[in-house]
Amino acid sequence: PAPPLEPLFPPQPGASPGFAERVRQHKVRLEWVRAEPAGLRGAVRVLNVAYEKAVSVRYTLNGWASCAELPAAYQPPAPPDGATDRFAFLLPLGFAASEFALEFAVRYRVAGAEYWDNNGGENYRLRGRQRPPPAALPPQDPDSTAWIHFI
Repeated sequence: PAPPLEPLFPPQPGASPGFAERVRQHKVRLEWVRAEPAGLRGAVRVLNVAYEKAVSVRYTLNGWASCAELPAAYQPPAPPDGATDRFAFLLPLGFAASEFALEFAVRYRVAGAEYWDNNGGENYRLRGRQRPPPAALPPQDPDSTAWIHFI
């Protein structure tokens, strides 16, 4: 099972009022994220400035002492608004995310320019939650499974 990740931001920014206008203004915005067994899956919406574009997610598990960057993939069909494109990503986190905080930002490169969505300078942050301990089994008589042999 996936390590429980708790977003420290609303996980569905694309459902909030004014989302389309924020995409038009800033050129790139995180649309949604969700933790899955394979990692952190999400979608990004970008303004369709030019045909050639690259979207990636830069992330860290150690407060930016090191980081990795993963390209996001174009997701057809384009949203019905005709002005934006959607890209999807999957950050393969494994079990490390349950022990560390995850931070990420989204980068959009298009027409010789670069745009970032870093959650207003705060980065998108998720923290690993401790797994609940396994349910305790009722005490069992140690001899309950032993064979009794009578002679």
